[in-house]
Amino acid sequence: MDFKRIVLSLLTILLVGCQPASNLLAGLGSRFSEPETTPLQSPEAANQANELVETPEIIPTITPAPATPVPPSDITVQNTPEPTQVVYGLVNSPIDINPLTGEAVPDPEILNRRPVFVKVSNFPARGSRPQAGLSYADMVFEYYIGEGMNRFLAVFYGQDTEKAWPLRSGRLVDAQLVNMYQGVLVYGNADPDKVDMVLLEELGDRAVSFDDASCPAICGIATHSETGVYVNTAEITAFTTRIGVKNIRYPLEGMIFKESVPESSGPANQVDINFQTWNRSEWHFDPASGKYLRWTELWDDQRDDAWDEHPIIPHIESITGKQLAFSNIIILFALYDEYASTLHDIEIWDNPEKQRAYYFRDGIMVEGSWRAPERDQPIQFINQNGVPMALKPGNTWIMIAGDSSPFEEVTEGHWQIQFEVP
Repeated sequence: MDFKRIVLSLLTILLVGCQPASNLLAGLGSRFSEPETTPLQSPEAANQANELVETPEIIPTITPAPATPVPPSDITVQNTPEPTQVVYGLVNSPIDINPLTGEAVPDPEILNRRPVFVKVSNFPARGSRPQAGLSYADMVFEYYIGEGMNRFLAVFYGQDTEKAWPLRSGRLVDAQLVNMYQGVLVYGNADPDKVDMVLLEELGDRAVSFDDASCPAICGIATHSETGVYVNTAEITAFTTRIGVKNIRYPLEGMIFKESVPESSGPANQVDINFQTWNRSEWHFDPASGKYLRWTELWDDQRDDAWDEHPIIPHIESITGKQLAFSNIIILFALYDEYASTLHDIEIWDNPEKQRAYYFRDGIMVEGSWRAPERDQPIQFINQNGVPMALKPGNTWIMIAGDSSPFEEVTEGHWQIQFEVP
C-alpha cells in the first residue's frame, strides 16, 4: 500500500468516526433491507466478514482516528490510549456471537433458529414461585397485567432450558415484542376474542398455546393447576419446525455490547420496582459478580394476603437454587392502553421518535432513550449522547413502565420507580 492510499484510508476512518449520532441511528434502522424470511449469509461468508470486522479499517468508532500519517507498520486506530474494542451490533456479529447478549455461544448452530418467547407467571405468588428457567433467558421483559400484578416474557435464544415454568396466558403486547425479534411465542391460553385472535393474526403458527403442543414441548395438566405447566425451549424449536415454521438465523442486531463501563449519569447500587406494596422487587448491584441480584417480596403461610406485610427476600431460580442475576437492567417508559382491569396493550410499535429510558450496568445509571421505528426489528437503545447505548455483555432484564410512572433517586445511588397507568 503506498503513502497516498494510507492517507485516504485514514481520512475515511476519520469521517466514519466523526459521523453524528443521527447517522449512526439511521444506520441501525436501515440495516435490514431483506424480506423477513431471508436468512443471514452462509457460515463461510460470515466467517470471511468477521475477519474483516476485526481489522481497524472497519471497526466503528465514536471519536476520530489520528490524522497524522505514520509509517505503514505502525498504523493503528484508537478511541483512547487503550486498545480498540470491537463493538458488536453496528455490523453483522461474528457467527458465534449471540446478538441478544454479545457473548459467544459454545455451538453457533443454536443461533440458526427463531428466539423462543415464554410467558412466565409471577402471580399468584405462592403458586408461581420460585420460577424455573429465568436465569437461562437472554432477555426478560416485565410488564403490568392489571390489578396490581405483573408478568414475565422470557426470551431463550443463546441457550435452552428443559423447564421454563410456570406457563401462563398471553397478552396483547406479546405480538409486538415477538414480531420485533422474529420469535416464537409460547403461552398458556388467552382471551379468544380480545387477545388470542390478535396473537394468531400477527404470529400465525409462531403463536403456540398449551393446547397446540404436547409433551415434551409443553408438559403439564393445566396452566392454572397447582403444579402448573412447563416448557422445554429446545423442543419448542423442534415442534415449530415440524409444523412448517422456518427456523433460521434472522438479523437481530441492534443491541450494542461493550465490556468497558460507559459514561454515566450517576451511581446505581440499587433499583426498586414497585407495582404495589405487595408486588415489588429490588435489584442490588453485586461488585463481586458485576451483576444486579433480584430481590422480591415474601409470600408464605404467615403472609398469604395482599394486605400482609411482605419483607423482601432473594428471588431464587428453582433450577439452579441461586439468586437471579442480570448484567443489565433497563426501564423503558411507554404508553399503556387500558381497556379493562386486566386487559392492556402497550404502544411499543411505531415509535420512531425517542422515548424515555434508564439503563443500569456495573453499578451506574445512564439516562437515555429508546425507539422502535420498525415492526420487525429489535428495540433500539440510546444513551444520553444520542448514540447506541453500550450494554454490558450478558443477560438483560427490561421493565416496561407506564408513561406517567414516577422515577426518582431516593438516596445517592438508590433509584426507585412506582408503576402507574395514566
